[in-house]
Amino acid sequence: MDVQEIEVIIEKDGTVRVEVRGVKGKSCLDLTQGLEEALGGIVLDREMRPEFLENPVEDQNQLWIKGIE
Repeated sequence: MDVQEIEVIIEKDGTVRVEVRGVKGKSCLDLTQGLEEALGGIVLDREMRPEFLENPVEDQNQLWIKGIE
């Protein structure tokens, strides 16, 4: 499994920047939604990494577990 990271950077002027790494597809937006809301919910700019355009691949173990439900 790839490492997923969320890094929160607070600039000297108080601007908060959130960087997500190791997440493919739109799920990065789900990961940061609660954090964005907690910080006031106002996003001034959003820059997507190339991984945003990639299709997420589910873990093979997750597929197996889902099959036995």
